[in-house]
Amino acid sequence: MDDAMINRGKAVVVQPGEPASYWQPVPANGFSDIHITPETTGSSTLSMGIQTIAPGCYIREHWHDKNEELLHFTQGEGTAYVDGVPHPIRAGTTIYVGPWRKHKFVNEGTTEMKMIWVLTPPGLENFFAGIGRPRQAGEPTPEPFARPDNVAEIERRTVFAGLDGAASKQQAAPAKSG
Repeated sequence: MDDAMINRGKAVVVQPGEPASYWQPVPANGFSDIHITPETTGSSTLSMGIQTIAPGCYIREHWHDKNEELLHFTQGEGTAYVDGVPHPIRAGTTIYVGPWRKHKFVNEGTTEMKMIWVLTPPGLENFFAGIGRPRQAGEPTPEPFARPDNVAEIERRTVFAGLDGAASKQQAAPAKSG
């Protein structure tokens, strides 16, 4: 078969410093770089990014009703709770969570925890943009900030199921990250 007969998909290359990036509010602090989205690929299959979680901080327990999530940790140490069961995290740990599986990630180390996330179908990138603040590479870390008042609405219109925005804000009392 020659090249003219092959229906080739799009190819996207994202270099360091190019992706959209958002500072994240407490309790995660840190930031998320959004590398792959339906807008950049033309595909509605998945989205992908890298999230950095500040020392002593965490991603609160949550679950997705329609999404599958693949996480690969490249730096840091801590604990993943999947349906309440603790699992150690260190560089090289990979976790898959299907729909309705509760999960939480705690950075118990003294350095940043970094993880690559892939979500199918996509939508997590919209959540990060909705609750975060735009970030430029190299700028200083801002003081910890609270989730927006409309976090429950942002959760409902993105990829979360069964979360209570009031409970989310209650868990997110500002704390200085290290």
